[in-house]
Amino acid sequence: MSKFLLPMIMASGLVLSACNSDDKSTESVVTPPQPPEKHLFYQDRAFDLQAHRGGLGLNTESSIASFSHALEMGVTTLELDTQVTKDGHVVVTHDRQISKNKCIDVAPVTGGDPLYPYVGKYIKDLTLEQIKTMDCGRLQLKDYPQQQTHPGAKMLTLKEFFALVKSYQADKVLMNIETKIEAGAPEQTAPREQFVRAVLKDIEDSGLQNQITIQSFDWGALMLVRKLNPKLPIVALTNGQQFLQAGQEGKSPWLGGIDIDDFQGDLIDAVKSFGADAISPVHGNPQNGKITDAQYVPYTTQAMIEKAHKNNIKVIPWTVSDAATIDHLIKLGVDGIITDLPDVARLSMLKAQMPLPEPVKKK
Repeated sequence: MSKFLLPMIMASGLVLSACNSDDKSTESVVTPPQPPEKHLFYQDRAFDLQAHRGGLGLNTESSIASFSHALEMGVTTLELDTQVTKDGHVVVTHDRQISKNKCIDVAPVTGGDPLYPYVGKYIKDLTLEQIKTMDCGRLQLKDYPQQQTHPGAKMLTLKEFFALVKSYQADKVLMNIETKIEAGAPEQTAPREQFVRAVLKDIEDSGLQNQITIQSFDWGALMLVRKLNPKLPIVALTNGQQFLQAGQEGKSPWLGGIDIDDFQGDLIDAVKSFGADAISPVHGNPQNGKITDAQYVPYTTQAMIEKAHKNNIKVIPWTVSDAATIDHLIKLGVDGIITDLPDVARLSMLKAQMPLPEPVKKK
C-alpha cells in the first residue's frame, strides 16, 4: 500500500501529526506549557508559625543551628533579616552595626587593618571576608538564659542560608526575608536599590522563589520589590505610631512616599494602596510587653484583623513569645505570629486544637 504524509495541523496550541500506514493513523499531542506552580504563600495554609531569626530564644540567632532546630521542631516559616556588605554580599543578620552582645572579634583579615576591630562597625562598611573572621555564636543573650550558644558560628550569607534549606529539602516551609534598610538613617545601610537588587539576585539564583516572601519596615523597599519581581509576596512591617507618624507634619521616611494622614491614619488602607499581601504589626506596646501586664496597650486588634481580612490581607504580628499573648492573638484570629520561642507557640497551637507544622528532617 502506498504511503503518504498528512499535513501538520496546528490549532488551539495543540500540534497534531498523522501518518497513514495500512490505513491506520496515529496522533501525537504536544501539551501547552503548564502555568508555574502557585507560590506557597498563596496556597491554603494553616496558622503561620514563624521562627524569628530561627527561634533566637532557643539557639544563637540567625545561625545554622537555629534554622536547623526550627525546621526539625516544625515551623511553617523561617524568618530572617538581611544586610548588604561593602563588597555587595547579602548576609543574614538583624543588626546594621556589629553588636558587641552577639559577635566577638578574633583577628583582622590583614595586619594593620584600619577597620579592626570590626565589632561596632556598620555592615555596609565591611567586606564579607572581614565579617567572616568574627565569632558570632559564643555569646548568650541575657533575656534568654536558656538560649543554646554555638561557639565559632560565623555570620551566614543568604546563599549559605538557602543551601541549608535545600539540604533539608524543606519545600513546604516559607522563608520570610526582611530587607533591614534603615529608612530613618539611610547612611547606615546599603542604598535601597542596591540592597533590594542584591537580595532579589540571590533569591533568583536560589530557585526557591515560590517559598519566599519579602518583608520590610521600609515600605519603599517593598514597592521596589513589587516593581522588580511582582511574583514575590510583600509584607508591610510596622511598629505603629513611631514609623507611621500619624498626625505629624510631613511624610514618614519609612512609608516610601506615603503620608499616612492621606489615609486618615489607617494602616490597612495605606498598605492596600501599594498592594501589600500581608501586614506584620507590633503586637502591642511596649513591644516586649505581655497582654497580662498592667501597662500593656494592644496594637494588633480584632478590628484591624477584620478589616485586613476583608481586604484579603493577612495579619502576622511580631514578636510574640509568651503563651498568654499568643493565646490572645490566636483568639482574635491572626493568620500567624513571629516568635522567638516556637516551642511555646506550638503548645498554644495545640491548646487551640490547631494542626501543628510537621518536623523536617535532613535527607
